[in-house]
Formats: sequence, structure tokens, C-alpha cells
Amino acid sequence: MRTPARQSLALAIFAAVLAGCAAVPAPEPVTLPEPPIAGPDHPVLRDPSLTSRALMAHYAKLQTQMLTQNLLRSDGGAGDTPFTDTMLARNFAQIALATEYADNSDFSVYRQGMTTLRRWEQPIRMHVIFSDTVPLAQRDQDRTSVSAFAARLSRLTGVPIRQSDDNPNFHVLFLDEDDRRAAADLIRALVPNISGATLRGIINLPRDQLCLVAGVFPPGQSGYAQAVVVIRAEHPSLIRAACIHEELAQGMGLANDSDAARPSIFNDSEEFALLTRHDELLLRILYDPRLAAGMPPATAAPIAADIARDLIAAGAS
Repeated sequence: MRTPARQSLALAIFAAVLAGCAAVPAPEPVTLPEPPIAGPDHPVLRDPSLTSRALMAHYAKLQTQMLTQNLLRSDGGAGDTPFTDTMLARNFAQIALATEYADNSDFSVYRQGMTTLRRWEQPIRMHVIFSDTVPLAQRDQDRTSVSAFAARLSRLTGVPIRQSDDNPNFHVLFLDEDDRRAAADLIRALVPNISGATLRGIINLPRDQLCLVAGVFPPGQSGYAQAVVVIRAEHPSLIRAACIHEELAQGMGLANDSDAARPSIFNDSEEFALLTRHDELLLRILYDPRLAAGMPPATAAPIAADIARDLIAAGAS
């Protein structure tokens, strides 16, 4: 997500990470190291650093500014945001079949390109890790939010998603500034084949980029093997919720952003904070059985247009 001066909350990074981890071996199950981050069995709290406290103040101010600009809407799209099946199909092609950065990128150089259709072809085992500066009540709220939104994604896509610490393959990390900068070993353990450039992009995350998701694919395949979401622990409530919605949804395969997509969270304007009806339909298209992981854009786009027509004609919601 980017600051308003750059017309978004830095969501452009998400597509890049997903695109940047292709064609690497799927990781073997690993035993996670003991990180300097508390989990459910180690709820020991410490005070946030001065740097982290300064970021809390910055992001609280940012959220207030965006709300005064009528951004971060949570209504899901209303009468002022109509869309047709043609618009839906076009937006699907731009969001699911395009990328913003080169493979194995550190997200510093923008390069638009096309990609094969990418999605999960296996059940998702999702778990959540927190910095030990995150209060226990906030952890409970975030776990509940992640679990509820994951269940919604499962209903929309048909992909089984459960919360589990048993060999997880979808990792959601709420990290403060200090822990994120020290998280290289943890992230390598979670996603062993993550590229060095992608890892550096996470560790050196600029202040105006609020959250991200990175994905890994087996060699020559387009089905996800692993994904890791990183959300700044310093965020206020609505930006945290926006990051959960954006990153988990993009981690399902809607990896790009489009300025034309509305009402949508996959738009750098940040008009919407939470998943919209339009975005739900994008997920339903992506996981329709008429499509398959690995389809090239020229094959997938016409099929997606047929699915979009069917959904709109049926009044899908």
C-alpha cells in the first residue's frame, strides 16, 4: 500500500511478489526456528520501540487523512459503482492475468507484463504469527478477522482453508518494524525458496508500503505451494483490516492492481478498504472449473468473459 501522495497504500507491490517467486521447487515440510516473535504458547509482551511508536502515530494520521478524503470505504460498492459483465471480464484479465514487476523482483523497478493463470490447487493450511509487541486483545481480534475472512475466501473459491500450525503453507505475519527487519531467518524457514531479492524487499520495506504477500510455485507450475503475508503491526484497525482483505485475496491469485477496476480493493486509488461484490465475482471467476492453473492469457481471457456473462446474467452476489 502507498500513501495518498502516491495514490494508494502500496498495494502495487503485491502482484510483484506473487509473480516474482515462480519456477522454484516446492519447499519440503520444515520445523520452524524459535523466532524473536511471540506465538500462542509464548504470549510474553514487550514495549514497542521508539521507531515503532513513531510509525503507529504516522499510520493513525494516515488513516484519518484517507477517511476525510472518502477513501477506505467499507460498503462493498453501492449504486454509485455499477459495473457490467464486460467491465468485470476486462478487470479480471488485468488483475489475474497481468503482473507489475519482473520475476524475483525486489519491487524497485516497475515492469508490466502478462502471466499465466495462477491459483491454489491444494488445500490451504493457514497460521498467524505476531510480534510480541502486539497486545493479546489485538491478537485475538486479528486471528478472528483472519479466520473469518479465510472462511469467506473458501466459500467463494471452493478451496479448503483451515487454520493450522501443522505444516502450514499460508503464513500471516503481523510484524512490527524491528521484528520485520530481523525476520530473514524466520521467512526463509517459512518459505525456503523465496528469492533473495523478494526477501530483501520485505526486510527493507519502505514506510509507505503497508503490507504485502509473496507466493512460491513448484517448477513449471502455476499452482501455489506457499504464500506469506506480512502486515505491519503498527497499523490502526481499518488499515489492518484492509491489509487482511487485500493480501489474503491477492494470495489466492488476484495478484495485480488496475486503475479501471471499481468497486474494488485491487485499485491503487484506495477508494475501498474491504472486499467488494465485484471482487467476490473476480474470485469466483478465477476458481471456476472452466479455468485451470497455467492457462495462458489468450486462452483464459475469453473463458473468463463467458463466466462473467453467466454470473451477471444470474444476478450473482
